[in-house]
Amino acid sequence: MVAPTKRLSASPDGLNDAATLLRAGALVAFPTETVYGLGADARNSTAVAAIYEAKGRPSFNPLIVHVADAAQAQELVEWPHTAQTLAKAFWPGPLTLVLPLRQGHGLSSLVTAGLETVGLRVPAQDAAQALLRAFGGPVAAPSANPSGRISPTAAEHVMDGLEGRIAAVVDGGACAVGVESTIIGFEAGKPTLLRAGGVAAEDIEAVLGKSLLAGQGSSITAPGQMLSHYAPRGAVRLNATTARAGENLLGFGPVAGTLSLSRSGDLIEAAANLFDCLHRLDALGGPIAVAPIPQIGLGVAINDRLKRAAAPRD
Repeated sequence: MVAPTKRLSASPDGLNDAATLLRAGALVAFPTETVYGLGADARNSTAVAAIYEAKGRPSFNPLIVHVADAAQAQELVEWPHTAQTLAKAFWPGPLTLVLPLRQGHGLSSLVTAGLETVGLRVPAQDAAQALLRAFGGPVAAPSANPSGRISPTAAEHVMDGLEGRIAAVVDGGACAVGVESTIIGFEAGKPTLLRAGGVAAEDIEAVLGKSLLAGQGSSITAPGQMLSHYAPRGAVRLNATTARAGENLLGFGPVAGTLSLSRSGDLIEAAANLFDCLHRLDALGGPIAVAPIPQIGLGVAINDRLKRAAAPRD
């Protein structure tokens, strides 16, 4: 927990201070044209885990990553012609594109919730643009409010909900759009509306010259909210203190294992390591046993994802 929260101006000095904090792994709220985002270095798993703790986010949903321009986006994801068409028409602006990750993308697996896609956006707001360029890399940024609360459209809203939990907020005035971005995915290569937002679906369809498919969620950034989704190949057994024959044990705290989420029992460290550890154990083959995780703080989110991984398969 960070206290007190600095209130930075949107001046060059203030934005440079904000970029310095991001590089150090701190959380910085900043304005966009949609709502204020709670930013962290999207390549730093510990910083991203701190977003979930600060927001009290109940599960590890994929996070939208903000970049300065389409060129930065193309360093992270595969870039089909349709993405280029939409980026040319609506970026910078309130449109998020969900695209397959490139090999060697460097993003934290906690940003993508272990998926092979990521939602990217190029914000149009001047302070957001200047901050991204000063930082020089991708910034993960969900809305800067406690989970379940009203999205913030002014610095005061951010301070009301997160003061003392984050390092700083950049005060860039009121958000011009005031609703979250429209999210477009590509299911089997076909443009799909995953969330309505700041760009009208009709405007997107006019640019594409065809109708959008209807997605299944109202607030998702990528697939992955089914009960069993992106689970390891082998069975997963929870609340294990020892491994059974043939199992690899994922430890936590005093429970040692083949790998450990956190030997010290630190939930932020455990959250940062979760998806990477599951991938590594999955690569070893065989079933996975997981040590008990306290159902407090980030432990709620960790347990939520582990229950999905352990759910019966179809």
